[in-house]
Amino acid sequence: MRLGSKGQSRIIVRIASAAVALSVAVMVTASALVSGFKTEISRKIFEFWGHLHLTDRSALLTQEPHPVPADLPLYAALDTLRGIVYAPSHAASPAQMRSRGGIRHVQAYALKPGIIRTDNALEGILLKGIGADFDWANLQPYLQEGRPIMLNDSAPSRDIILSRQTADRLEVGVGDRFVVHFVKDNTQTRRLFQVCGIYKTGLEEYDRKFALCDIRVVQELLGWSAGEVAGFEVWLDDVRDMNLYAEYLYDEIVPSEMLVLTVREKFPAIFEWLQLQDYNEVVIFLLMLAVAVVNMITALLVLVLERANMIGILKALGATSGRIRQIFLYQAAFIIANGLFWGNLIGLSFCYLQDRYHFIRLNEADYYLSYAPVHVQWPVWGALNAGFMLLVLVFLLLPAYAVGWVSPIRVIHFR
Repeated sequence: MRLGSKGQSRIIVRIASAAVALSVAVMVTASALVSGFKTEISRKIFEFWGHLHLTDRSALLTQEPHPVPADLPLYAALDTLRGIVYAPSHAASPAQMRSRGGIRHVQAYALKPGIIRTDNALEGILLKGIGADFDWANLQPYLQEGRPIMLNDSAPSRDIILSRQTADRLEVGVGDRFVVHFVKDNTQTRRLFQVCGIYKTGLEEYDRKFALCDIRVVQELLGWSAGEVAGFEVWLDDVRDMNLYAEYLYDEIVPSEMLVLTVREKFPAIFEWLQLQDYNEVVIFLLMLAVAVVNMITALLVLVLERANMIGILKALGATSGRIRQIFLYQAAFIIANGLFWGNLIGLSFCYLQDRYHFIRLNEADYYLSYAPVHVQWPVWGALNAGFMLLVLVFLLLPAYAVGWVSPIRVIHFR
């Protein structure tokens, strides 16, 4: 006969099992949601901006664009780097670290601020000039309308790609033309552009600032030659190599007048916000663990009190308190395992349905995503289940010692 077969204890056991199931379901869902947010938002940033930015050091200090040669041997060296083994110089006892991959792509860019003027509105914009080395595969998932910029050899293209937010505020669409005003050599100048595409990454704080155009237009406005750019954007095979490559390139490859920045350093606000989600996840885990532990302690104490007669008889027959304690801990493990099964079933089912149907919608302006993404990390899921069961059983060791308080003589006498 199982320990929880009596009516009163059966209810307590079911409540404890339900509490464990609820806790596990919430923990699995919270872990998948936090991982989903971090994965999707990071993917958006990395796809659109790359992993590393190489710029002139003085540009960061003066906030003015400073050109670097586009035909540096650096460009060829970066584009052919397929892996490194490097010992960071700042470490107390530097140990060699091997990268998980290499550099996937390198492209040059140049920036120039301007003001877009239409019949209905004025809008400040930062033109990001791109060239023939631009990887359109990174932009394609976010290109909602139109086509890529047509780059030809004869003359700079007048095509421009605006963000959805900017296009809506200006009330323009694909095929519309407008004038952009610039300051060049302390005088006002202007250029006519035609909208060839509209993109939307969902990172509206940055979407509203940037528009894409031919890099030759930006070079002309800055008074630069065709061989001068503002810097390089670098994409890696594995995002986990970002800090390693940043240190390696800065120490070993790039000239002393250039600076290497990771995207995390360039856009710290988003990554700090993502890091805060880790704290939320920990708080949820602790609360759900507390709920499960309190209910399991209550259930175990009820079982011990309800089975006092059985404990007394077993002790009278020679059973030790430790052996009887194991019986109750086995019963507690069974309750926890039952709760784990149903909790995982509920949590993983929710994750599957959310991933397939996106029924939880979000305000993209606030959360950078139009729906709540889920991403189940199976190693984390396995560790979560194993750690949950182990911690709850550890907390149950103390109430399990209530077995030793039962006196066989007193129990049998009042039986």
